[in-house]
Amino acid sequence: MTTLFISDLHLHESRPEVTQAFYRFLNEQAQGVEALYILGDFFDAWIGDDDDSPIGHEVAQQLNALSAKGTKIYLMHGNRDFLLGNEFAAAAGAQLIHDPSVIDLYGRPTLLMHGDSLCTEDKDYLVFRQQVRSSAWQQQVLSSSLAERRALAAKIRETSQSMNSLKAEDIMDVTPAEVVRVMKEAEVSYLIHGHTHRPARHSLVVNDVQCERIVLGDWHHLGWCLSVTADDINLHSWQIS
Repeated sequence: MTTLFISDLHLHESRPEVTQAFYRFLNEQAQGVEALYILGDFFDAWIGDDDDSPIGHEVAQQLNALSAKGTKIYLMHGNRDFLLGNEFAAAAGAQLIHDPSVIDLYGRPTLLMHGDSLCTEDKDYLVFRQQVRSSAWQQQVLSSSLAERRALAAKIRETSQSMNSLKAEDIMDVTPAEVVRVMKEAEVSYLIHGHTHRPARHSLVVNDVQCERIVLGDWHHLGWCLSVTADDINLHSWQIS
């Protein structure tokens, strides 16, 4: 049995090569696996399940085809697609899961996160995150028109890119003390997350126990996937043509 983890695909109509690479991934690497976890920023922006853009419908169909063959699909919100809802999940044959979530990964207690909440030095972002994750803010946004939501998403993306260009690199990475804290609290030996776009495997000690933090990569020039079985863990990448 195999479980796969991906994140930060940032699917968007302007990046058809990434969308096609994801479809190939579903039809090749993901065939016959036990579960597929998508840990946030699946879409570059998501303005609501009522969005009439073709990409959302097409992606849901592709996921549903994999789900129909027996693979369990789990979706976690990221900082770009926090408005993903139950309607999309149902169409995709997937289940929304909380950030954070703890699973038993073939006997390994494992914490799953998108990863943005680990970047505690980025104070401005954490204020923004608290705002957009509130049900009141989301209800207000979802009650506006699709055109208004598209304009808001574009504005948020532009503001984020502008602000990030002014921040030191270490501010946008995880805070080591926060990593240790959440792993202690969850009582896990593994943490899997995305968000930082810095794929790697990090060894650390938590409560005198050797543990590991695995960071998933973003899909840009490369596709990234973590493959886990009862016997092995592999973080691998491949060229996106």
